[in-house]
Amino acid sequence: MKNLSDELLIESYYKAKELKLSPEFIELIKREILRRSLGHRIRLSS
Repeated sequence: MKNLSDELLIESYYKAKELKLSPEFIELIKREILRRSLGHRIRLSS
């Protein structure tokens, strides 16, 4: 995930939620978003 641009990471988060992928996978993406201090760019509600 470190190779993804910030924009692609955010898009991946929303797409994973839209497709109802595994909660564990969505959590991995969310953790990377927070690690990059991009939490303000997503709605963190489940």
